[in-house]
Amino acid sequence: MLMLTPVVTVSYEAKRAFLCLSILEFVVGILANAFIFLVNFRDVVRRQPLSNCDLVLLSLSLTRLSLHVLLFLYAIQLTHFQQMKDPLSVSYQTIVMLWMVANQAGLWFATCLSLLYCSKIVRFSRAFLLCLAKWVSRKMPQMLLGTTLFTTVCTVICSWDYFSSSHFTGTAMLFMNNDTEFHLQIKNLGFFHSFLFCSLGSVPPFLCFAVSSGVLIVSLGQHMRTMRAKTRDSHDPSLEAHVKALKSLVSFLCLYVVSLCAALLSMPLLILWHNKIGVMICVGIMAACPSGHAAIVISGNAKLRAAVDAILLWARTRLTVGAEHQADPLVPDRC
Repeated sequence: MLMLTPVVTVSYEAKRAFLCLSILEFVVGILANAFIFLVNFRDVVRRQPLSNCDLVLLSLSLTRLSLHVLLFLYAIQLTHFQQMKDPLSVSYQTIVMLWMVANQAGLWFATCLSLLYCSKIVRFSRAFLLCLAKWVSRKMPQMLLGTTLFTTVCTVICSWDYFSSSHFTGTAMLFMNNDTEFHLQIKNLGFFHSFLFCSLGSVPPFLCFAVSSGVLIVSLGQHMRTMRAKTRDSHDPSLEAHVKALKSLVSFLCLYVVSLCAALLSMPLLILWHNKIGVMICVGIMAACPSGHAAIVISGNAKLRAAVDAILLWARTRLTVGAEHQADPLVPDRC
């Protein structure tokens, strides 16, 4: 087995740097995802119809907001309350399990977005695939509802496994009341088992996401070969839609894999090797990934970019008027 040097305690400077980084990631993630949520929720308030893409982004941003809140609580729990030599507290375990559930919900919503891109962009030739693409476009609200119900079922199953595992480890500890270190290992390994069991719920949406992204890549390759054979015109709206969709999906896939690997690595670092600095690095990576994808989504969505341009224009106007008013107090405020 790979042996790492236990880092049970860390310096005050390291804790402070990690907490500052966590606050920065929390603020950036909350602002980016709250912006996506509010731009789309404004249309709901105004009773304007939401497109399927906007509906998925609304759901995904709400999940990401929950993720950032949980990760910030995770960082506070890690720096101020959880000690490496102590058993994992109930609040610590609850935060980790809720993060896993919210992360799976976000993966399901991203899978719905990937399927929607496939149904809108890919030109299917087979009748079955064409009917399936039309069905996805029509049934996207029902798919989002089904995703929510599936996530709820996964939450119930994970909770049942977690509490049954806790009951088993508690029963086992009654018969071994002398070895405190062995008690701690049994309890932590029971939580590690529950974490891995809940991670299995990410397999179905991940496979669907990978398949739909692969279909987009194959469709993009076919479309580029067709363009080279027929025309030399570089401006093609269909090609641009392909590239934008793939940029969003591939970035999400890479960031999700990095985040999940960091989460999985943090468990043995915490439970087996008691390396607190390693856990802090993993938590920082887990918080940076959703923020990065939110920025990519904003840059690639025309509606969100228009909202950003409107905010920047309003800010420039306010600054210009404020400067003119300071230079000449008699100038009326035009805003």
